[in-house]
Amino acid sequence: MGSYYSERLSAERLRRCYEIAPPRVQQYLEAEIEYVAGRIGRGDVVLELGCGYGRVLERLAGKAGTLVGIDTSAPSLEMGRELLSAFQNCRLLQMDAVALGFADRSFDVVCCIQNGISAFHVDKPALIAEAIRVTKPGGRVLFSSYSPNFWDARLEWFKLQADHGLLGEIDWDATGDGVIVCRDGFRATTIGPGEFESLTAGFDVDRRIEEVDRSSIFCELVPRSQ
Repeated sequence: MGSYYSERLSAERLRRCYEIAPPRVQQYLEAEIEYVAGRIGRGDVVLELGCGYGRVLERLAGKAGTLVGIDTSAPSLEMGRELLSAFQNCRLLQMDAVALGFADRSFDVVCCIQNGISAFHVDKPALIAEAIRVTKPGGRVLFSSYSPNFWDARLEWFKLQADHGLLGEIDWDATGDGVIVCRDGFRATTIGPGEFESLTAGFDVDRRIEEVDRSSIFCELVPRSQ
């Protein structure tokens, strides 16, 4: 499913998904960015996993010292480099989030928001382990997923995307309980607080899980000093 974003929902098509988002979804998108921005210090080195065309990095560019975004989609990265061309502190790379080409303890903050932990369709423990590996002790790793309280707005947004031909037709019989299934094979799941707890239980980190804006579940991990 990771190839879905690389091959079918990238660049202009991905941007269109955000352009058609209804007001409640726009509020959710803004709340996620504000949450991440509030955990970045001036001068921090920040990594975004699944940066797409640079939508989030553009908003964080004035907050951090250096920002690096990685994604598997070459078209999205090409668009992002154009979008971020005015920011000298932003760099985009084509890379797999479960095989990061960075040294240990390279970043102050690593973020993977808007349900990337599910949307990437990769091994979740491996994704978490890589994010922690490249984060400095005392730094922050931020993952987010959708809150159950956001289900109606999320479903409306995905239906709009399907109506605009950006996703396949929604399979209403298979959709429910936090899972959206489209007839073209697209399947969007979520991670709840309990699963975040179980996925991160084996790592040497301090953990905080909280709901933001009644739309997101954020899991913040702080690697302990070794």
